Amino acid sequence: MSDTDSLQTRDARAVVHGLTDLSLHAKRGASVIQSGKGVWVRDIHGRDYIEAMSGLWCIALGYGNERLADVAQRQMKELAYYPLTNHKSHPPVIALAEKLLAMAPVPMARIWFASTGSEANDCAARLAWYFWNAVGQPEKRKFISHRLAYHGNTIASASLSGVSYAHDKFNLPLPGFLHVATPHFTRHAQPGETEEAFSDRLIADIERLIAAEGAHTIAAFFAEPVMAAGGIVVPPARYYEQLQHLLKKHDILLVCDEVVTAFGRTGKMFGSTTMHLRPDLLVCAKALSSAYIPISALMIGPRVYEAIERQSGELGLFGLTMTYSGHPVASAVALETLKIYEELRIVEHVQQIGPRLLDGLMHLRDHPLVKEVRGIGLLAGVELTPGRGRECARVAEEEGLIVRAIGDTIAFCPPLIISEDEVQELLRRFARALDRVYATGR
Repeated sequence: MSDTDSLQTRDARAVVHGLTDLSLHAKRGASVIQSGKGVWVRDIHGRDYIEAMSGLWCIALGYGNERLADVAQRQMKELAYYPLTNHKSHPPVIALAEKLLAMAPVPMARIWFASTGSEANDCAARLAWYFWNAVGQPEKRKFISHRLAYHGNTIASASLSGVSYAHDKFNLPLPGFLHVATPHFTRHAQPGETEEAFSDRLIADIERLIAAEGAHTIAAFFAEPVMAAGGIVVPPARYYEQLQHLLKKHDILLVCDEVVTAFGRTGKMFGSTTMHLRPDLLVCAKALSSAYIPISALMIGPRVYEAIERQSGELGLFGLTMTYSGHPVASAVALETLKIYEELRIVEHVQQIGPRLLDGLMHLRDHPLVKEVRGIGLLAGVELTPGRGRECARVAEEEGLIVRAIGDTIAFCPPLIISEDEVQELLRRFARALDRVYATGR
């Protein structure tokens, strides 16, 4: 048995893989990635791939960034760990919190840190409950989110998620987690319905749900500026404008899940800015450290923070804590990541290179397998004819291109540093994959 075969066999015997058919995995094994540089990764067989998904929507600065590795090493040597409990702190987390407050798309009061987007969304739900208790409305306990939304995989964040795979056989969602229609116009519009009429209908449905449940029982609405794992859904502009008016009318908090969209992905520093959202709470992760180390952040608006601070004083303790909240190494790496985004003018780069990707994919709309192309910034989806998504992703990998099949949609989320030449190579490899899949299905 070769060393490479041994790695695949050992993986199949020892590792549990998420978003994977575990039974199939035991038979086919893993694609084992050995190294990476920029937008490229190399497997244990020496084959190179364009990583067109940034791993899991996250490695925004690409692989092999020595500055981030050096910062992590220096911080580990100086202060490898310290908690934020019992009035303790450390310089990296203070600097990072200040930086995030300065960058926030709307005025925010404080930053709460966790390790993953799932944890941060979970904490956002708990803080919503804490807030409504603080202001004397404890009956406001329910949450609304979209079908096909993905907000994470803790018990609360998986309940917020609107995808069946997060619920099936896990006894989820929990009671009080409500889901409304996905704001995907081309897929869900009725015959002859305009985008404006589509938005009006969805908002009317949400208002009916709020009336049926009672606005006095709804704590918050969780929304992604662009639904990434839901298949790259960009809601109509009118939809979010109307939704925010509705939430304000019924005094329901808006939580923006920017785990994927924050830090330049949509062509603005925050997806909330792109989609004209003004959240009470905002969750970010992934690109916060370019995935070099786990960290997430929950931005807390002034109204919410003032109430929870007051209630904490009444109780004598704020009972939410996590061992790795504001970890000094993660904080230092995240702070350096944000500095690099500024130095590279990453938002301007995405504004320049994003249209190259989207226009190139648009040129494939006449391909027999392609139904729709959609996206914004460096986030794009190509919807194929039914049943061809998984096959296309597999063939694309054979062509040296790693993408993700979300149902019938092939998702693209390359590192933000991708060059124009690399975009063109990505497009060539994807076009070859489409042609191969079409040829085998005729």
